[in-house]
Amino acid sequence: MTSATTHATPAVHTWPIATFGRLCVSDALGNTQPLKPLDDHLDAALAWLERAHDQALRGGVSYGYSLRGGWLPPYRETSGYILTTFYRAADALARPQLAQRAEQVARWLVSVQNEDGSFANPKYGSDGIVFDTGQDLFGLVTAWERTRDPVFLQAAQRAGAWLVKVADEFGIWTRFEHKNTPHVYNTRTAWALLRLNEVDPQPQWVRVARTNLDWAVACQRDSGFFDHNAFVEGDAPYTHNISYAICGLQESGWLLGDDRYLASARRCSEAARTLMRSDGLIPGQIDPQGTPAASYSCLTGQCQLAIVWAKQFAQTGEAELQAAAQRSLRFVMSHQRCGDGNPGVRGAIAGSFPVYGRYAPLSYPNWASKFFVDAALLQRAWSRSA
Repeated sequence: MTSATTHATPAVHTWPIATFGRLCVSDALGNTQPLKPLDDHLDAALAWLERAHDQALRGGVSYGYSLRGGWLPPYRETSGYILTTFYRAADALARPQLAQRAEQVARWLVSVQNEDGSFANPKYGSDGIVFDTGQDLFGLVTAWERTRDPVFLQAAQRAGAWLVKVADEFGIWTRFEHKNTPHVYNTRTAWALLRLNEVDPQPQWVRVARTNLDWAVACQRDSGFFDHNAFVEGDAPYTHNISYAICGLQESGWLLGDDRYLASARRCSEAARTLMRSDGLIPGQIDPQGTPAASYSCLTGQCQLAIVWAKQFAQTGEAELQAAAQRSLRFVMSHQRCGDGNPGVRGAIAGSFPVYGRYAPLSYPNWASKFFVDAALLQRAWSRSA
């Protein structure tokens, strides 16, 4: 990790420059990687996440590997939900050391939590951010469930209380958000509050979660897609944002037993499925009218959609959902460099294909590998139960 001078941006290692130059050329030529057994791809992605954790000295998890300086500092928002993946993989693969890593990340999160219960992104200052706090809430709740250490439950309660406090007079998250505007993808934050409600039942958690879920449903168009779901108003949302919105509605619908949320999630996921090419590529951006707005793939979103379809398949047994999940993940696997000589690249999932695509360009963000592992674990379970 490169240090910064007092008045200059961090220097850039020549190794990332050479690496990403090579990757750009390969992707521009449309090269693909050989498909291996699913477990090989899964192991490679998990090994990369472990390296990302090691880069941050086993506190949080490094943001990822980038042209801008190689390995980057730990990223609070995604560390919160990556620790849930470490726990999940520890159980599925009988690797208790991953559970130890998860707890280390959880304790680091407690150490960087704001006094008001929120979580900030130091890049943007010290104020808490609604979405980031919601994602870290997932990790705190899971750490409490796994360890029964009250420090995690107390931290989770403080995060939940802050999320309730900063909702506007209608109960919607319009403040402490990017551009101070509401985002439909905060359905995932609503889901986090409902996870907190599972371990600490409180009407306020459910009330604020439902208000934001209802607002999201009201933003859904006839196309199945949502207004107000891009990072920046007016942009076409990435499949990453779209998947967040679907997943939050779907998981919340199951927790609450509310078919309205499930139906909304299914409409959007079905609309996205119709846009998948025969090779598995899904356009990286889709506007609210349902029109593809990009020719590249947001690989992160592809992994997330594979999770959505896999979970729908588990509920319905519909073969086309299983096939969609497999096809989307195979596309990602065909661009995962399991044997690359650079440990920052080896086994990781890029933000986009080509690697210079608009979503997280020229980087391997940690959450892309997190969602890949989650999707692969779901598909791995199919073969084990067959």
